[in-house]
Order: sequence, then structure tokens, then C-alpha cells
Amino acid sequence: MSLSESEAGDAEMGRARALLRLICGHICLHASMAGMRLATPLLALSLGHSAVHVGFLLALFSLSQVFLALPAGRYADRHGLRRPVGLGVMVAMSGALVSLLFPLFPVLCISALCMGAATGTASIALQRHVGRAARDSTELKRVFSWLAIGPAVSNFVGPVSAGLLIDHGASLLGDAVELGGFRSAFLFLALLPLACWAFIRRTQELPPMAQDPHGPAPSAWALLREPAMRQLLLVNWMLSSCWDVHTLVVPILGHERAFSASVIGTILGGFAIAAAAVRVAMPLVATHLKEWVVLTCAMLITATLFAIYPFTQSAWAMGACSACLGLALGSVQPMIMSTLHQITPHAQHGQALALRLMAINFSSVVMPLLFGTAGAVVGVSVVFWTVGSVVALGSRMAWQLRA
Repeated sequence: MSLSESEAGDAEMGRARALLRLICGHICLHASMAGMRLATPLLALSLGHSAVHVGFLLALFSLSQVFLALPAGRYADRHGLRRPVGLGVMVAMSGALVSLLFPLFPVLCISALCMGAATGTASIALQRHVGRAARDSTELKRVFSWLAIGPAVSNFVGPVSAGLLIDHGASLLGDAVELGGFRSAFLFLALLPLACWAFIRRTQELPPMAQDPHGPAPSAWALLREPAMRQLLLVNWMLSSCWDVHTLVVPILGHERAFSASVIGTILGGFAIAAAAVRVAMPLVATHLKEWVVLTCAMLITATLFAIYPFTQSAWAMGACSACLGLALGSVQPMIMSTLHQITPHAQHGQALALRLMAINFSSVVMPLLFGTAGAVVGVSVVFWTVGSVVALGSRMAWQLRA
């Protein structure tokens, strides 16, 4: 092997290690929020609060990201990776520690706002850095497929770790059994952001984007005047809504069919495993994937599965539909992120990511309420068919992204 080939190989290994550190950091910070999303509602219920309070508490995790995403995107465009992630780490630690020190419902609400804001800020900076570091469209698809594995892993690590500590961690702090378990969980979830910083703090910053000092500041809202950006955000919103519909409606459908909680959980678990599996496979075939083809196929497959779902009567049939839906929807995020970076000016990648995050989190706040109300009035089958029809019609927008 020549010296230049050896140097090229070392450079590739360095890039791979840097990406692995970013993924690990992403997992640690996102796992902290995922764990808080389990621990805070359980503590609220144990303190005697109602399901309405729990719903309000969970909405706060998304609500803070709706309002802070654009400022976070601008901050990332100005300061790069480490400063936004460092700020997110500090806020996430503070959010977990205040619940440890003051386990009261108003404080849990503050923790939810802090964790949502911290994770959103850090995620925008991470995604912006990874997208800018990619050298071409194939590498964009590959790195975003790897990065998308992080939330799938953290959604397992965070809740499972928090649940185990709540049940068995009381002896660690020598407190009353139940409260001590929660405090042990909050302490662990406060330490996870520190692990995120340990992975990311040595990452080399990319050179800042040159901007015209005499020209107007780039506007995030100007991005929405671009037809491709509007189409991409609408496609992303429709597919994200499908995720929310599935998470909300499948337990209702399973209850109607008298399935046990463990069976319903397994059906939803099959969706999560399939979504993670397709993201593991996508980097291996990234060269052969076209973003608009994957998005169009995902929308048509999702619409078809939503048409079939209400007719499934057995747990096996629902599980098969759930797994197929996980494969379709799990393929979406890397393609959305790759397309977004290709159609957005480099100096506004952070703001474009912020617009996407705002749309997703607004959907996560509003859509469950809308779908839940509609399901109670007209039935869950009609919800499936209505959303599936909208997604099928919307597949034309994904097809138009090929230009």
C-alpha cells in the first residue's frame, strides 16, 4: 500500500471514529430525555396527580422545542457544534437535578421544559455538523442513517435504565423506598449528559460559513418561500403524523380486540425494532438509494398499511402490519435529512433543521389530541383511513422532490 493510500485509510478511520463519538453523544443526551419521559409521569402519578396532569407534563417535552427550535438553529449556524451542545448538556443536567432535589409537580414541569429544550438544541447542532461534514449526497444518506440509529437505541436505554432504578435504586440514596428510587433515576439521568459531553468535546469544529457583512441576515422564514422546502416539510409532517397515529391508535385497537397489555406492547415493539433495523441496513445500500424514491414508496406503503390495519383481527396480523410500517417509516428520517441539506444554503442548515423540528414537535403536541378526539367520535378505523388517504395524496409531493 502506498503512503497516500495509507493516509487516506487513516483519514477515513478518523472520520468513522468522529461519527461514532457523535452517535454515542447523541444516544447519551437523548436517553436522558427518554428516561425523564418515563420517570416524571410515574412520579406525578405516585404523587396523586391525574392522567390529565400527566398528559400536560408529557406535552411540555415537545412544547419547548416548538418555541426554541429557531433560536437554537440560528445559534448553531453562528457557533457550530460544541457551544450549543455544551449549553444543552448544562440545561439537561439542571433539568434532572431540580427534580432530584425538589420532587414536586411544578418542578417536574420545569424539568420537562428543560429536557426538551436541551435535547432539541443539541440535536440541531449535531445534525448540522454531520450534514456539513458529508462530502456528497451518498455520504449524506449514509451518515444520517447511522445518526438516526441513536434515538432508537436511546429510547430503549433511557426508559429501561430509569425503570430499573425507580424499582431497585432506593437503597443507593437511603431515602424512602419509592422516592429514593426516583431520586436514583434522576441522578443517573443527570449524569448521562456529562457522558455526552465527554464524547463530543474533542470534535473538531468545521470552518464557519462566510456571510456578507453588509447584506441582510439570513431568514428562516425565507426558506419557506422555496417550493422544495415547503414540500419537504409537508412530507415530513405527514409521515411524522403517521408515527403519532400508530402509537396512539394501536393500543385502542388492541383493547377493542381484547389483547393483553403485553401483546399490545409487543406489537408496538415490533414497530420500533423494524424502524431501527432498516436504519442499520440503509448505510450499506446508500449508494443505490434515491431520496425521492424512498420517500414516495414509504408514503404509498404507509397508506396501504393504514387501509389494511382496521381489518386485522389477530395479534399476528397486527404485528406484521406494525413491523412493515416500522420498515417504511424508519427509512424516512435519513432521506428527509439528506434532502434538506441538499436544498438548503449552507449558512442556514441550522435554521432549516429548526423548522423541521418545530413542525415535528408541534405535530406531537397537537395531533394526539386531535386523533384521540376523532377516534372517540368516529372510531379509530376512520382515523386510519383518513390519515392514510392524506398520505397517499401527499405522495405526489415526495415524487416532485426528484427535481
